Amino acid sequence: MRGGRNLKNLLLVKNVKNGDKEALLTLIMEKKNEFYKLAYVYTENKEDAMDAMANMIVILYQQISKLKNDEVFYSWSKTILINCCKNILKKRNKELLMDKIIENCHEECYEPYEKKLDILTYLKRLNKYQEEAIKLKYFADMDYESIAKVSNVAVGTVKSRISTGLKKLKECLGGEYRSEERRVGKECSQGV
Repeated sequence: MRGGRNLKNLLLVKNVKNGDKEALLTLIMEKKNEFYKLAYVYTENKEDAMDAMANMIVILYQQISKLKNDEVFYSWSKTILINCCKNILKKRNKELLMDKIIENCHEECYEPYEKKLDILTYLKRLNKYQEEAIKLKYFADMDYESIAKVSNVAVGTVKSRISTGLKKLKECLGGEYRSEERRVGKECSQGV
């Protein structure tokens, strides 16, 4: 069954390369939930996620001739989607976004040992690569290999980013590393 689906998809990709817009929509609709989930993980906003998907479809249609290996259509599409999401995020006013997050988070979120935490606030304190890898792994349920493909890095790099990011989160949240409270408190107040 899976082999038949792959052949069908390869035929659809070839049709898209020949200008068939319906074939492209068929391919996108087959994985629409995965695409939406991935876009939402990046944008954290349903309208922006939908905009990113729409932008992806336009780019896919315009750039399909550049796809050399038809079998990697979906991973190529996800890479384009991620780039569309990043472009949308660049257009957002970062200061307003940060103000919004701070407004929505109670003051106790900043207490290191409180149980009610806004994890997105703490994720923003990681470097962008660690934040991205953790969001893809735990919010989009992607495996290490898939994250490596869409991030264009080695699997070991993905694992390292996730491991280091999780360690920093634990430190900020007062987890296993409480003996280093002063250093951690300083890092967390300055951003890690």
